[in-house]
Amino acid sequence: MAGTVSVVIPTLDEEAQIAATVDSAFAAGAAEVFVCDGGSSDRTVEIARGHGATVITGETMRARQANRGAEAARSEALIFLHADTELPAGAAALVTGALERWHFGGFRLAFRERSARLRVAAAMINLRTAITHCPWGDQAQFVRRDELLAGGGFREIAIMEDYELAVRMKGRGPTGVLPQKVITSGRRFLERGVLRTAFTNWRIVSAWRFGADPESLARMYRRER
Repeated sequence: MAGTVSVVIPTLDEEAQIAATVDSAFAAGAAEVFVCDGGSSDRTVEIARGHGATVITGETMRARQANRGAEAARSEALIFLHADTELPAGAAALVTGALERWHFGGFRLAFRERSARLRVAAAMINLRTAITHCPWGDQAQFVRRDELLAGGGFREIAIMEDYELAVRMKGRGPTGVLPQKVITSGRRFLERGVLRTAFTNWRIVSAWRFGADPESLARMYRRER
């Protein structure tokens, strides 16, 4: 499917949001949408199929879910979308255009909930990404399919697979961030607090860069949830 975009959405118990996420992907111009489910006990799979997604089941690790979706996709370009995140209008065309200049990228981010604290958090995330050119997973990372698979796909680790991919791709050539915004849920920031969540994120990133084991970082993340 030359010149087209496939969207891959790893999921686990996301029945409340998955319909809007799948719909946003098709509305944004995706040729196909894969929901790669990790064993949901709710109606995520049923709802995803009902909204036109192709469902792949069996993997419980998000990196593996993403890789299975990439392997099944037939498009030249891939967007990896979190289950609580919606793409902007025209995202597929924006991505195909961007991949003529870059070989990896993402979008700016805004939170769905109305909150001054979340506006601050979004501004911090967008500033970080503008400086580093390393968009994380909640910013709808995109890449050429052949390049991703040739490089081994996402590293299949318990956590940090999106950050690891962004850093790896930046080391291989130009990356960037589109000015259009994905709309995502700020539930984690609201539940745990903006400063606490930001501190936890950067604590994990710092530990990763100093060689911490991904399994121990995943346990740290779960304790802080």
